[in-house]
Amino acid sequence: MNIDPGLHVKQGINHLNKALQYAARMGDDTVWLTQEDWHVLADTLFHMGTPKEVLPEQVVSTELISDRIIGIKTTTGSLRIERM
Repeated sequence: MNIDPGLHVKQGINHLNKALQYAARMGDDTVWLTQEDWHVLADTLFHMGTPKEVLPEQVVSTELISDRIIGIKTTTGSLRIERM
């Protein structure tokens, strides 16, 4: 399977932006992604060497908490992104 690293990172950033928007709109600190979308995001954040500059500016830090949970600290709080 060939993966276009540029496209993979763009998809990961898109998933992250949607999670951040959903959490802000719903006032929720946990967002669930499908297994596939979660893995794309995890690859983008932890395995693809993505520079911090391409992440949304409100993201302060990211942490792989477990094989099911990504922790995101933002300028306004924190968010857990869990996979289904």
